[in-house]
This record gives sequence, C-alpha cells and structure tokens, in this order.
Amino acid sequence: MTFRMGERATVGKLIYNVTQAEWKTNLGEGASARVPEHRFLVIRVTVTNSGTEQAAMPLLKLFDANGNEHRELDNGEGVEGWMGFLRMLNGVETREGALLFDVQPASYKLQVTDGGDTENEVVAYVDIPLRMESDPVLTEPPAIGPGPSGKQ
Repeated sequence: MTFRMGERATVGKLIYNVTQAEWKTNLGEGASARVPEHRFLVIRVTVTNSGTEQAAMPLLKLFDANGNEHRELDNGEGVEGWMGFLRMLNGVETREGALLFDVQPASYKLQVTDGGDTENEVVAYVDIPLRMESDPVLTEPPAIGPGPSGKQ
C-alpha cells in the first residue's frame, strides 16, 4: 500500500498523515547550528492511535529509488515539534510532530508501520516527492539587471 502526502495511511491501529516535507541545510543558528552529512529532511506528521490501548510508534525509515534504507535520526535537537525518540500513544490519542532524516535530496518512500513484531508487522508507504522550494538557501537568485553596456 502506497499513499500520497496528505492521505491517511492506516496500518493496524495507527493512522499516519504526512502533512509536509521540508529540506534544511542546517538546524539552529551560528556556531551551535547542526550541520547534516547530506541534507536534513524534516517530515511533519500526524499519528492517531485508533485503538483503545496504548501503542508504540516506532522510529520510521525512508527508502530511496534503489531500495536503500535510511533510518530516522534519534536526535531531534533544533527541530520544532520533534516527536521524540520513545513515542507512546494512549488509546484514541492523536499526536502531531516532526521526524528527522539526514539524506541526499531525492524522492523517497516513508515506511510507516503499526510497530508490531517483524513477522506480523503491518506496513505501508507514503511518497515523499522531492520539493526543494522550502529551503531558502536553494531559492533562485534575483535576476541580474543590464550591465554597463545595457546588455545582460
């Protein structure tokens, strides 16, 4: 099962909705800024536990076009609304927050799971298309005006 961003992806009792994916060249400011090995990808998500008992939301994975796995970072320092490392949702609870990855800019599939054991785990994927407009460093430079000769 593959879903698009903005669609509800139901896996077992957990319902995921990826609302935004944003690329960052760093987290924080100045000398204390975190710099990624590649590029930070901050994924905003809403997760609902539709069951009546407490459920764990596992750390998630991204898969690239070649099937390579990229694990979610377990340190969200500098990420507003980071969901945390250990994530327990009470029965019928919805939580909104951010996930953090350090990956090459590309399109990915976010693997979402019900957190069950590997033999019985329910899995789905959410397409995360490459959209670079969210990083102000990568925006198009302003147009250059005519030079002294009147030509550009």
